Amino acid sequence: MSTTHAPYEKVFVGKRMKDLDAILLRYPTKQAALLPALWIVQEERGWVGEEAMTEVAGALDITPAYVKGVVTFYTMYHQHPVGKYFVQICTTSPCLCAGADKVTEAFLKHTGCNELGVTSPDGKYTVIEVECLGACGFATPVQINADTIENVSADKVPQILAGLK
Repeated sequence: MSTTHAPYEKVFVGKRMKDLDAILLRYPTKQAALLPALWIVQEERGWVGEEAMTEVAGALDITPAYVKGVVTFYTMYHQHPVGKYFVQICTTSPCLCAGADKVTEAFLKHTGCNELGVTSPDGKYTVIEVECLGACGFATPVQINADTIENVSADKVPQILAGLK
């Protein structure tokens, strides 16, 4: 049994190519624009796969291996598809003292993910734990896509999820 995959469609065409061209004007070298170029791919696709890394490398005149090294170093780039809402829960010591473990359990239960790093059956959510979101004074912080919510407790999780559109 063989599986076929849809052919890869380039990201840097049309508007997205214009976006990249505008970014390139702000940097002294093409390589210096690597992080924003990767953001363009992730905004467009939701994740940065191997073929996209090769496309970025070609657009910036760098090697695919260099691009992959950057993508695998930074946790903000997804290397596989994730849900529409990417939920990151801080579980460092101060947040654990404030109930981050219960917040994590509530997100897993109410999203249907049931396990960290797994996307919910409806494709809407992926929940992970992160080392720090930099809001220790407002434990427990949760980041959903680019939005950070502070002082999250387990009982607030259903309301937070209901507010997502």
